Amino acid sequence: MSVSERDILAAMSKVMDPELHVDLVKAGMVKDIRVSGDTVKLKIELTTPACPMKGKIQADAEAALKGVPGLKSFDIEWGAQVRATGGAAPGQGQALLPGVKNIILVGAGKGGVGKSTVAVNLAVALSKHGAKVGLLDADFYGPSIPLMTGITERPVSPDGKTLNPMVKHGLKVMSIGFLVEPDQALIWRGPMLHGALMQLVRDVHWGELDYLILDLPPGTGDVALSLSQNMRAAGAVLVTTPQDVALADVVRAKQMFDKVHIPVLGIVENMSQFVCPHCSKTTNIFHHGGGKKAAEMFNISFLGEVPLDLKVRESGDSGVPVVAGAPDSPEAKAFMEIARNVAGRVSAESARAIRLPVMQAR
Repeated sequence: MSVSERDILAAMSKVMDPELHVDLVKAGMVKDIRVSGDTVKLKIELTTPACPMKGKIQADAEAALKGVPGLKSFDIEWGAQVRATGGAAPGQGQALLPGVKNIILVGAGKGGVGKSTVAVNLAVALSKHGAKVGLLDADFYGPSIPLMTGITERPVSPDGKTLNPMVKHGLKVMSIGFLVEPDQALIWRGPMLHGALMQLVRDVHWGELDYLILDLPPGTGDVALSLSQNMRAAGAVLVTTPQDVALADVVRAKQMFDKVHIPVLGIVENMSQFVCPHCSKTTNIFHHGGGKKAAEMFNISFLGEVPLDLKVRESGDSGVPVVAGAPDSPEAKAFMEIARNVAGRVSAESARAIRLPVMQAR
């Protein structure tokens, strides 16, 4: 019995992407089918190199091909092409950053929860998964990305009008901290803040990026409103610590993003548990499980939890994020898993943007 391309497409149409809730054929993920007698070669192009469901998709695809009558062997090439949710904000014209596919905001309802730590390690983790990533420090009052990335140089302007981003740890990086003296306080009102933020977004040569991570200032200030009025973000990641007082601020942050129509991708619980390096005893210093509880309350994704460990603090102070400096540590592995979950949620938002039938993830 001869095998046709139609047979292969029929088999692949039974394989669902669990994040997008649509089959691989409808999602446009099946490419380059080459049938030769009773063998076939094809490419499956995932929506992100950090796909959290690749293992299941691979197992389901192989099972479907094994069920094709007459097919004796197959070879699947795996690839990834990140799809865009970025673009102009509603009511705006041309996209502010046409080369950036997805803008991800990292925010928190209060300071001191490790928002910048999550932002920089999320960016490095996405890059390690194979994506092209940029990191913009939008926390103008407390820019910490220069210290956490170990960048001490100043950016160069090739034409006196625009800036080249700094490059470190596989990222393109920009911060107001590169442009002012370290001990200089920025005492700016809202309009000045808005103008400076838009300059760092618009007048930096970001080039082609799969993800641009924005480290927002803590709280519910002007920055999220400015961003919502000028660009379309893929979504926001909320960072919290487990205790009740921090979770109360998550409620306010979630409400803020809802009001400016920026989808919340999910919640990260930072400083989740402390594991003693000497006796391996686990201590819930700031309680535990509050982030997951908040995610369930809001019916949004729980993206993961990061243990409380000295390595995370030391890596931030030394300018080498823990994902880059200690990739085999439990903390780095936690960030890599969070990056996969964030990428999956962004792919779901991208599918929603192009009107694929995506259901809200739980």
